[in-house]
Amino acid sequence: MANDPPRRRRRRALPVVGWLPSYRREWLRGDLAAGIAVTALVVPKNLGYADIAGVPVQNGLYAAAAGGIIYALFCTSRHISTGPSSSLAAVAGGAVAVTGVAGEQAAGLVAAIALATGLLFLLLALLRMGWIASFLSKAVVTGFLAGAAMDVVIGELPKLTGTSADGDNAWRELGSWVGSLGDTHGTTLLVGVTALAVILGLRRVAPAIPGALVLVAGGLLASSLFDLGAHGVALVGDVPRGLPIPEMPDLNLVRDHYATVAIAAVALLLIGFSQTAGDARAFAARHRYRIDVDQESVAQGMANVGAGLFQGMPVSTSLSASSLNESAGARTQMASLVTGGLVLATLLVLAPLFSDLPKAVLGAVIIDAVVFGMIDVAELRRFYRVTRFDFWIATAAIVGVLSVGVLAGVVVGVALSLGWLVYVATRPPMPLLGRQAGTQVFRDLDENPTDETFPGIAVLRMDGGLFFATAEALEERVRELAEEDDDRRALVLDLEGVNFIDSQGAAKVTELHELTEADGVTLRLARAKPRVLAVLAADGIIDRIGADHVHGNVHRAVEAQLASAAAVTDAEFND
Repeated sequence: MANDPPRRRRRRALPVVGWLPSYRREWLRGDLAAGIAVTALVVPKNLGYADIAGVPVQNGLYAAAAGGIIYALFCTSRHISTGPSSSLAAVAGGAVAVTGVAGEQAAGLVAAIALATGLLFLLLALLRMGWIASFLSKAVVTGFLAGAAMDVVIGELPKLTGTSADGDNAWRELGSWVGSLGDTHGTTLLVGVTALAVILGLRRVAPAIPGALVLVAGGLLASSLFDLGAHGVALVGDVPRGLPIPEMPDLNLVRDHYATVAIAAVALLLIGFSQTAGDARAFAARHRYRIDVDQESVAQGMANVGAGLFQGMPVSTSLSASSLNESAGARTQMASLVTGGLVLATLLVLAPLFSDLPKAVLGAVIIDAVVFGMIDVAELRRFYRVTRFDFWIATAAIVGVLSVGVLAGVVVGVALSLGWLVYVATRPPMPLLGRQAGTQVFRDLDENPTDETFPGIAVLRMDGGLFFATAEALEERVRELAEEDDDRRALVLDLEGVNFIDSQGAAKVTELHELTEADGVTLRLARAKPRVLAVLAADGIIDRIGADHVHGNVHRAVEAQLASAAAVTDAEFND
């Protein structure tokens, strides 16, 4: 029976069937501790994430419960904790802002986005299309998340001052808020500043303490003791006790805003998949077990589908919760089941308590979460130090999000990524080479300017595929060399870096041969790979150039040219 193929298929499709029957009692203590610790972390934060997304605060808890429990049933990772996150909430909130819906319609729209995201995850796993995450470069993702965090912070500032602000982008909203400061509500400002001081102070002085939990508990206590609502401090408002009933989002709402739902779902897929795959692999490597990336996509897909059906919001890997899960002693996904169960208990028993939470306190929780969860200052500094262009790409993504909004910022980010990809693909490096003294090694002259060169001979290396997108760039480079040196008599084209060549690339080599021949320049090829040589031979180029002009390395090509030039000189002298 153990080798029954249907049973193996069930275990692959629903991994909990494999690990739960063999669960060991000694694991329970660690899993319980981790589940409780993660609950203390995520409950207050998920209230804030729901607020970022523009939906009732309890919807964040709906998503945390549904996402955590369903993910645990389908996943292969033992440590990943799944639920709402600041970045996903920012994208969902951007969709709500673009459509202008509110209340139940906003909740329905965000649930539809979660459902669509889940279906895309499942499609990704079915078609094994994980490569799609490559359409967002690390620089663009870093800039996008930083810009989204700034956008969220600007949106939360009015909560700290008891004022209002509006505007069709972050810049105008910030200007509107600054203009409203004359109407600041003193008590609200005191609560907001105190809340920020507490949560930031705990992060600095005692980072092991869940600052969000302390702040929410303290905010509720202060609201009760000082009757903050009666003093004009805005409160969260009614948070109903109970569990959601599964239901499909309103199809009319989805039809009216299908483009927004689709863009948001694709954005969440691109962000969520890269987080899920990378984090799951990292934990698995640390604890020496294997994960199935496709099954992780299935698990995230099912978690999002469940979150959408239970009126929640999009979910994905939470690195902070997963790290806490690991450090608290989690051994299996039983920890996530415990977390999900405790969140359900919170909804059943404690939910109404959150009604008296000051919005200024919730704003402080949100600001702390997005600033420290989405703005990677260290990575931006690394970009500036290592690859300045990546830094400016990230900066452009930040400005794009702040200028056009989070949702449109996703489109800007993809456009930047694709634009950078096209630029890199169509402009491969093509350095001139020189010979290291006393060797047969040819290397980049820009990096080694004292290397030996040969009068009348240029050695050019192409570092990239020779195909339709790069063929013109190669011709431009060869023409530049011709203009720089009228006395050049030979061009050695080093093809070591060319792993791929298509028919257009092969035709370009023929054109270069005709171009150099017309100028009285000899073309020689060196270090071409067998696959590249096969394409050139099939196109008849080797016959045109001559097999004696194709060499195994650059040194032989240069020596052959020097010998040929010497023979011509001797012949002219004898004449």
